[in-house]
Amino acid sequence: MADLLILGGTVIPVAPERRIIDNGAIAIEDGKILKVGTHDEVTAEHDAPRRIDATGKAIIPGLIDVHAHAGHALIKTMSMHDGDAWEALCGEVYTTGSTPDYWNAEARLAELERIRFGVTCGVSLLGGGDTIMRTDTPEYGDAHMEGVRALGGRTVMAVGPTRAPHPLGYSDGGKDSHPVDFDTQLGTSLDLLSRWHGADNRRLNVALLYPVLRDEHENTMPVDVYVAACKQSQRVAQAAREADVVFTQDGHQGGSIRRAQKLGLLGENALLSHAINLHDDEVFLCADTGTKIAHNPSAVASIMGRCPAIELMDQGVTVALGSDATAPDRSSDMFRHMQQAMHYHRRHFRDPSVLPPGRALEMATIEGAQALGLEDRIGSLESGKDADIVLVDMRRPHLYPPNMPVHRLVCFANGNDVDTVLVQGEVVLEGGKSTKACEEAILRDAALEAERMIERTNSKSALTVPKGFWSSQRYGAGV
Repeated sequence: MADLLILGGTVIPVAPERRIIDNGAIAIEDGKILKVGTHDEVTAEHDAPRRIDATGKAIIPGLIDVHAHAGHALIKTMSMHDGDAWEALCGEVYTTGSTPDYWNAEARLAELERIRFGVTCGVSLLGGGDTIMRTDTPEYGDAHMEGVRALGGRTVMAVGPTRAPHPLGYSDGGKDSHPVDFDTQLGTSLDLLSRWHGADNRRLNVALLYPVLRDEHENTMPVDVYVAACKQSQRVAQAAREADVVFTQDGHQGGSIRRAQKLGLLGENALLSHAINLHDDEVFLCADTGTKIAHNPSAVASIMGRCPAIELMDQGVTVALGSDATAPDRSSDMFRHMQQAMHYHRRHFRDPSVLPPGRALEMATIEGAQALGLEDRIGSLESGKDADIVLVDMRRPHLYPPNMPVHRLVCFANGNDVDTVLVQGEVVLEGGKSTKACEEAILRDAALEAERMIERTNSKSALTVPKGFWSSQRYGAGV
């Protein structure tokens, strides 16, 4: 007998045959999918003490976000008009202006957002910019993972050293700063890896990272610092291979993938974010090495340059979607990012046939699983896989009439249409509400820790409405 039956919805499994099952059903036992099929097929073989009526809902694999940042959720509204000022504030908070309580409150808020939007698995870099990671001591990563665990989600926390030169000054919530070197940061990351990777029945995982080395770094760094950075990136990438975990980097652009290949960083476990303005040979380097790409169509980087996601996929490269959330202009809503991806590449090619909705959904499900090496567990609804499942309420005006379910889902749905979420067969969201935690407490703690951070960093000025916000076509002009 199964533990749970989901009955009556439209099942979109994203399984190899890509079929869509009207009046479908899923049987679940011990967190695994037993069978996917029609209502009659599943109920003929399985009964269960609990049943979920999915009538009027789309049943899809849990969405996967392959690139986001821990820490950002409590800073996202600050200096939102000035990217440089926002990045500088992030750097201050992530080195000296934060405490473990900050990271725990932020993790719970961000994970609540993910779960409510149907994102059952996400990558979260423990810091931001493309370099500043909170890896001076393990307690900050511990606080983040405990926060995710409280909501029942699945995560890949990416940790690693900052880019050379070292040491970098860190402190706990504004106390006396102390220097932290590369070896300390790498040791912290490996400690977190040893304790958290595979924890909570493999819901909690760890990836390693080293910041991207771009042309600007080779051209402007002192030679000894650049050489040290190259060697450090190789050490971290080798540690990831030895541990059989993902090695990820944030901020690739034309020339940096060539450099990564020369340094031996590319490969089946490599996940490179943004990848804008690539040279043609870099597309083929990704294809030849099995390197994966995290495409963030809503990010500022995708305004400054273009990720050739279509060309990469044409060459067989796995390209998955990331939110690059949370940030001043974007959330973790992967429905938004699927829609953004379609319009982004259609505008580039002046061709509305580019990136059909089904392909966009694959990028947010099975391609995401492949990018993380988890395709044997998640990313599609198939027998034997973990029951990471999302029910989307399709009985809404913007999702009617009730035909063409994948088109409606991808082109018109948003995260607030998600009704029910299961992770490993456990219902973690029901009726749009978390079953694991008190949402009011999460919001209260998030507000409190944001206020404390603002006081510690003396950054209230970052909350002012900037010139040009109203009655102007650009920031910095007008009222």
